[in-house]
Amino acid sequence: MAEAHQLHSSTPAEPDTTYEERPSLRYAAAVGLQGAGIGAVVSAVQNALGTHSKGAAGFFTRTGGTIGIFAAMGATYALTEAAVANQRQKEDSLNTVAGGCAAGFLAGIRSHSIPAAVASCAVLGAAVGAAEYGGRKIAGSTEDSKEERRKRFFKQPKPSPAAQTEE
Repeated sequence: MAEAHQLHSSTPAEPDTTYEERPSLRYAAAVGLQGAGIGAVVSAVQNALGTHSKGAAGFFTRTGGTIGIFAAMGATYALTEAAVANQRQKEDSLNTVAGGCAAGFLAGIRSHSIPAAVASCAVLGAAVGAAEYGGRKIAGSTEDSKEERRKRFFKQPKPSPAAQTEE
């Protein structure tokens, strides 16, 4: 009994590296609905700023495709990210690169151009992957306090010769 306790305490604490599989379809449905909500807001803004005679119905008839493409891009991103993560059994930025690439490809296909789809895949995949790799922080590190950042930003006065002689 004492030997088992000694072995346990002498081993360094290792992080839990087991992967927990994500439910791909549930995640895709949730993100797709969020994308549809964002698409509805964008569609409403497009409808309000456009000049047409459709009135409020233009929200669906003229710019309603925006709702669908945002929902489809969100669901595609989430499904691809979860499927790649589940297949690789890893949580890292490569999963988000794959998801971003799939969503970008879908956005490019909307323009009926394969080169635009490939370019959108590369741009969105790189942007989302870089954001994930960087820790999902746009503002940078917030480890320093406000006072420490202020002291680094502003010039510090040089000590006067009188202060140096007193020391």
